[in-house]
Amino acid sequence: MRRLLQTECMYTFGMGEPTYPAARVVAERIRSRIAQQPGYTSTPGDAFIEEVISAAFWASLRREEGRVLTVSMALIPPEQVYRPLLFSTLLSLDPDVLVRLAPAVERPGIHLGVWIYEGRLCVWGTTRSVPTSCVVLEVIAPGLLVVKFRQPEPSTKFANIAVLEGSNVKFIAQRTDDVSELPPVLGPLLVFYSSGGREESDHVLVRLAISIRAHQRGGSLLVVPSGSDTWRASLVQPISYTVRTPSSEVEGLPPDSDALRGAVDFLAGWTAVDGATVISDRFALLASGVKIVSRDASRRIGKVLVTEPVEGSEPTIVELSQLGNTRHLSAAQFVHDQRDALALVASQDGRFTVFSWSESRKIVHAHRLESLLL
Repeated sequence: MRRLLQTECMYTFGMGEPTYPAARVVAERIRSRIAQQPGYTSTPGDAFIEEVISAAFWASLRREEGRVLTVSMALIPPEQVYRPLLFSTLLSLDPDVLVRLAPAVERPGIHLGVWIYEGRLCVWGTTRSVPTSCVVLEVIAPGLLVVKFRQPEPSTKFANIAVLEGSNVKFIAQRTDDVSELPPVLGPLLVFYSSGGREESDHVLVRLAISIRAHQRGGSLLVVPSGSDTWRASLVQPISYTVRTPSSEVEGLPPDSDALRGAVDFLAGWTAVDGATVISDRFALLASGVKIVSRDASRRIGKVLVTEPVEGSEPTIVELSQLGNTRHLSAAQFVHDQRDALALVASQDGRFTVFSWSESRKIVHAHRLESLLL
């Protein structure tokens, strides 16, 4: 049966589609990065990685019945996954096939299986499990692709390797800046991918960041110290929605439990309300729909330090006006006034920034993290 399936796979990609230049640029580096990971088994060669990325890119620019394509592909043979769903006929890896199959596998955790048969890349079926260090390519939006790999056990998470958006390519840095001066709640978010993300991958702040980004409405989340009310001085009074008896629904819940996922999504949902949402550093909801105001006009923030955990990115100090929209400006001002607080800001255009106070540099630090959270 396997020999029959192999001979039926007709490879047609490349006959009608132009080359995607960025795919050729990143293919060798992606294979090299994966080969360095613990548990590495096998990965297609550079040429095949380039072809997979090219097919995914051109497919991402198409629409099926008016809907934008989203799809995940695992570069793995079916023999290496648990209980694969095998098609009776192998399918060509080309944009038309990906567009047709995408609606069936658009939910999280389902991947199209792609591998090499007689020198050709084919879609062999689907899988809901992949082994350690398996390469996964996700189409997020038109022209926006993310290359990931499965982290070693006991983690069940994926770490990003590269983000491709048109001609712009970002490789995730394999080291992080010194996080010793940061509030303890922020450290796990910054080391989530670059350190391998075992226990850190279950940190609530990581889950909150992902959930906030997922509702796609944009939002601001202010994280303030428990037992303190000084944050109220930086908000317009009266506050529209406050909680009379704040309590955390998150603490003590088992990782990867439905209860924890529900509690995290509950908190993240409040950020879709117009205005910012305030929680304690123990993840108790305090207020929502709040408006930020500077406590002292003479302390208006002027500049911020911006970093991004991608290769080749250098810390940059920029004028506040270059930072982004009003949501970003007000969050930076809040952290400037409340220096023991954090502010997480998600934009509708996909950007995600965490603001914290850098005590060593005496400046608000804007951590651009969307490349990690895609």
